[in-house]
Amino acid sequence: MDAGRVVLLNGPSSAGKSSLAAALVDLMPTPWFNLPVDLVHSIRSRPDHHGHDLSPGAWQEVFRKSRAGYHRMLGGMAAAGNDVVADHVLSEPWRLQDLLEVLEGVRVLLVHVTAPLGVLEQREQARGDREVGTARLQHEIVFAHGDCDLLVNTHELTCDESSARVARLVDDWPEDTAFDRPRR
Repeated sequence: MDAGRVVLLNGPSSAGKSSLAAALVDLMPTPWFNLPVDLVHSIRSRPDHHGHDLSPGAWQEVFRKSRAGYHRMLGGMAAAGNDVVADHVLSEPWRLQDLLEVLEGVRVLLVHVTAPLGVLEQREQARGDREVGTARLQHEIVFAHGDCDLLVNTHELTCDESSARVARLVDDWPEDTAFDRPRR
């Protein structure tokens, strides 16, 4: 069985990754799975909502394990031959390193999704479901690794234009990708 492919959308909170992922899978002529990291967080129980307080350190470990599990979910889906759009935030160096290991043998495109900081902060405020300041915190660090196959500015492009650009990249998959280079 041939491994599936992964399009990894990386960007700060409120950059438009979720909207882009939904538009992209709708645009693709073959079946693709839209698997955002927020899905994993949304299906995890929240003991703190029922009076069971966890220390900040304990929550950090829960988040780390959740993200590591998400990486393995992506790898498992691709290993089974599924094509996947992943909506993630590479805000800690270990995440990219873990993905490089877990997705060994999988073709991966890395797409950076961004907008100007002021726009991200306006979107964050309007959403109301994110801790204010998250976009500012993530704005620079999510791209610290530098390399990508495509940069999409969701302030300059509509969602349809952005998804069309990513779809064209998938159709014309480069021989040497941003995921291939650090593996060498």
